[in-house]
Amino acid sequence: MSRGVAKRKSRKFGEYLLYLKIHENPRGKIVAVCDEELIGKVLEDKNHFMDLDKHRNFYIGEKVNAEKVKEALKNFGSVNLVGKNSVKVALDMSLVTKEEVIYINRIPHIQIYNIQ
Repeated sequence: MSRGVAKRKSRKFGEYLLYLKIHENPRGKIVAVCDEELIGKVLEDKNHFMDLDKHRNFYIGEKVNAEKVKEALKNFGSVNLVGKNSVKVALDMSLVTKEEVIYINRIPHIQIYNIQ
């Protein structure tokens, strides 16, 4: 009997699951996106604090892939993205630049406001 090490299947970028929640309000649509594995964590450094446990309901909506997030980011009043894969969608769409991304303990975060 041989014992092997279970290999983790690597995923391509678009295959990662992200939480997407859209909040409608009179001022426009708020799009909240968070990498699935970050829900329940608290991110903190000397300049920033983000409690993804206490505020999990802001992000937990539908589990989607990057393509669904791209669709949601075509029309918004504001966007809140947390995590490498979530932020990558906005970078790939040229909604933000790498220089505009904030890092909290090496976790990327960005807020975008559509001011009209």
